[in-house]
Amino acid sequence: MVFTPSPLLLKLLYNRGSLHNLPDQQGVAFRIKNRLDTVCLTGVEEVRIGSQVVPASAIELDLDGERRPATSLGPAAGQALELPVGQELTFVLATPPLPAGLHQLQVRFSTDAFGALSVEVEDAIGTIDSHGRIPRAADDDYAEAPIRARQEFAERFTGQAFEHLKQYSFDPHALRGNCEHFVGVAQVPVGLAGPLAVRGEHAQGEFLIPLATTEGTLVASYNRGMQVLNLCGGVKCTVVGDAMQRAPVFVFDDARGARDFSRWVTENLGLIRPQAESTSRVARLQYIDAYLAGKFAYLRFNFSTGDAAGQNMVSRATFAACSWMLENYPGAPIRHFYLESNVATDKKASQINVLRTRGKRVVAEATVRRDVLLQRLRVTPEQLAYHGQVSNVGAFLSGANNNGLHSANGITALFIATGQDVANVSESSAAVLYTELTPEGDLYLNITIPSLIVATHGGGTGLATQNEYLRMLGCVGEGTVNKLAEIVAGVVLAGELSLGAAISSSDWVSSHEQYGRNR
Repeated sequence: MVFTPSPLLLKLLYNRGSLHNLPDQQGVAFRIKNRLDTVCLTGVEEVRIGSQVVPASAIELDLDGERRPATSLGPAAGQALELPVGQELTFVLATPPLPAGLHQLQVRFSTDAFGALSVEVEDAIGTIDSHGRIPRAADDDYAEAPIRARQEFAERFTGQAFEHLKQYSFDPHALRGNCEHFVGVAQVPVGLAGPLAVRGEHAQGEFLIPLATTEGTLVASYNRGMQVLNLCGGVKCTVVGDAMQRAPVFVFDDARGARDFSRWVTENLGLIRPQAESTSRVARLQYIDAYLAGKFAYLRFNFSTGDAAGQNMVSRATFAACSWMLENYPGAPIRHFYLESNVATDKKASQINVLRTRGKRVVAEATVRRDVLLQRLRVTPEQLAYHGQVSNVGAFLSGANNNGLHSANGITALFIATGQDVANVSESSAAVLYTELTPEGDLYLNITIPSLIVATHGGGTGLATQNEYLRMLGCVGEGTVNKLAEIVAGVVLAGELSLGAAISSSDWVSSHEQYGRNR
């Protein structure tokens, strides 16, 4: 299904900052990027730069290094140019160089899906950058030659010789879509903890846990917590929620316009949903939350995204839905639209994610016997429960939005090992910890991770070592993302138990001195 682009969105086709003069007076060039949907370019009418008109006969189109005349497109020529979504297309104009400064551009072209389109923007010819530029190759930037050129450039620029960063065991071409300007690797030590006995709905059994870290005592501490949990029957883990968001904002003339629009969105969810879901075979729009402030309507689109983390997936889906909404809303005029408003709180901890879920909402829980606590952690259940109450007051006083101890440690170490987007630790590390004494005098504890963003498909999960560590966890293949989420939650609970006991028993400093001292 192809959606209709709004005039507000057409401006986004142009890549701002791409206007430039070609070397040796060979003309002027700029780029557009297909941010809408896969289409075929069926014709180019003209380009206007200020008062200058550049006809199709003076325009060439460059797609992935292959040039063709703009006049080769159209009914007369019988040809079209397929332009997949996300693809950039360079317009090369046979005109004299432009002076530095601002220029008004208008690009008139047509596509099979949208018909005639006109994009009007302002761009600038900048001054020449006199600083050194990182070498790259337009045809194959992951070949041996451009990688070696970047390594030599870094050595010349810094005056340092590099040895270890150049040593890696995989084909750099596998990094397309994961890393630009590839120069080498950062080798992070990985320690094994566990095995951890997990009693989940998706993760069932014992799992060796790879933790990538440079922090002494981290692996040992998590390993200790896992041993204690295993002695008490393992950790019970449950995924209780799943949602990934994009949160656009629509700007109106007044508050009534925003209010009426939000009501229209609720009433027309059945029409909006297929527009969003047309962009992916996986993304499913669950619901849309509306938050109103002043003349702004903030919408929080909530999707399920299969085994992918899904941030890019939901961006495209939300973009498609919003384009349809901009074109079809019958009410007050929409003055501005932005695809993200900060209400999704991407890469940021927030209270809305604690309450409403972002990624997977997963709970890990266990009952630890009194005798095991005394023998293995040198604390009583009463000590840990009371310590939890005291630390809750501290979290409240500090303004923290959660009361976990150090969930970011285990989550970050697992994220690095398994190819997750490490910046997602910002929201994933929020954890709500709860403890209570059982009638038998044991300690029941659970931890809720309300915004755990993990993936077993896409991103860095398919890279060489990252995929091997996912295979170590048995989390490769379709339908394994909830399994990974349950394992992560179990690891976090083991770490909370171990650190809480270390602080309560005053072993914290001595343990770091014994295992983590590196000075």
